[in-house]
Amino acid sequence: MVRLISYIILVFVIALCAYGCEPSVRSLPFANTLSSDNVPIAYAAYGPATDPAVVFVHGWCCDSRYWHNQIPYFSKKYRVITIDLAGHGNSGFGRKVYTTEAFGQDVAAVLRKLNVKKAILVGHSMGGEIILYAAKIAPERVIGLVAVDDLEDLGMVYPDDVKNKIYEPIAANFVPEVQKFVRTMFPANADKELVDAIALDMSSAPQEVALSSMKEYFKVSDPELIKGLAVPLKSVNADLWPTNVDGNKKLVPSYEMVLMKGRGHFIMLEDPDEFNMLLERMINHILVETKGK
Repeated sequence: MVRLISYIILVFVIALCAYGCEPSVRSLPFANTLSSDNVPIAYAAYGPATDPAVVFVHGWCCDSRYWHNQIPYFSKKYRVITIDLAGHGNSGFGRKVYTTEAFGQDVAAVLRKLNVKKAILVGHSMGGEIILYAAKIAPERVIGLVAVDDLEDLGMVYPDDVKNKIYEPIAANFVPEVQKFVRTMFPANADKELVDAIALDMSSAPQEVALSSMKEYFKVSDPELIKGLAVPLKSVNADLWPTNVDGNKKLVPSYEMVLMKGRGHFIMLEDPDEFNMLLERMINHILVETKGK
């Protein structure tokens, strides 16, 4: 019931944030495919059934609703696909461990199901690492990656004590600590209704999935994950935390970042118009860099 209430609140607030934009494209009914471990993965497709496809991957304790404001904008021109990762949204449960790599398998399963041959994967937060895994799992189907407020420092491996300071309070007292954690992801002047809605929504996520996926995510090493990356990597980031652009470019020469100033972690909801414009710029750069491939 709490999840249903938070769903209604979040959809309402997202709609308010999109006021003045064109009405959202009507979604096709969610379809399902099986991931590599037979967990049902829900997805929806919009726009022309042609490549390239822009595939949106949500982050921790979120789901495909968080891309509500991107669907009408990008589906005018591109095949748009949204995915609910295992244990999130309309997708199935059943995993003993919710690893970041397994989420990458979820994305790859949808690409195979829809026979996508040229995908640009867009991943928010934890979704940034998930799309890196998906590019390794299905390299023949991925032509570029865009991280959304993630991958700020590809060479950094955070010490265990930093990770434990985040994980342990959440594991001990999930709902209030998740809400507290979410509120640190916004600047002081952020829209209060949006912050409250996201905090409520994320804190009502299935706890076993949330804790397992966070613990597994903290095991991921970006320096290892980017080894052998063969497709362009871009970011659309906020300035709440610094991005090591020069360091990232040394590790991944194709790396490029555009910045949204004065915004928090959920930039696609906080300022959809600016975000969509900047994301489209990164997509265009990927298409130019991969032309003829």
